[in-house]
Amino acid sequence: MSVMFLPLRLIPVPVQCVVLTTVLSLVFSRDASLKPLLKELEGRVFRIHVHDTDAIMFLGFARGKAWVHSSHNGQVDVRLSATTAGFARMCFAHEDPDDLVFQQVLKLSGDSEAMLRFKKLFAAADLDWERELRAAFGDFFGIRVAKAAHALVAAEQRAADASKQLVAERLRDMELPDGERLQQWQAGVEQLAHQISKTKGRVTRLEHKLEAQRAANT
Repeated sequence: MSVMFLPLRLIPVPVQCVVLTTVLSLVFSRDASLKPLLKELEGRVFRIHVHDTDAIMFLGFARGKAWVHSSHNGQVDVRLSATTAGFARMCFAHEDPDDLVFQQVLKLSGDSEAMLRFKKLFAAADLDWERELRAAFGDFFGIRVAKAAHALVAAEQRAADASKQLVAERLRDMELPDGERLQQWQAGVEQLAHQISKTKGRVTRLEHKLEAQRAANT
């Protein structure tokens, strides 16, 4: 599914809320097939936390519409959290949220039924955030936000690749064994274990013989 988060470092949280409410209202109002799915989320509230900026927003559903506010005093049904890059990966790079949850990029907690309905709604909406932002706020804003999001995703990928490369180099520096050497070592350990077992058996038999001799001599 596509979800409605922007690269949050670009604009203040209250402005983000206005932008998100505007886009979601337009998308949901023009597609009548989404009305039953919106009705299923009536009264539900989702808390969104962005780790690296510590921004918090609340997404709610009421009277067949979605709203996004920077504060909420009522009950929260589901909590979503990720970094700015994590939300950008989900919205602009169109990565599967289930995969992001499995990778622990996106964390979810709360009402599982509300989560499923939420996922169903946004899968049906199939949001293209760049297109919707350009349509609602103009090409300059939409393109700029999308470029920033893609740049953030690319930067995170480069950092991850560099980290993997560094780990690989350190392992090579430590002269850790490759697969073939590990197999040889394992075979040697198994052979040694077998020899130790045989030796223990011989020792045990000798002990029994000694005990039998002592018993016979007494």
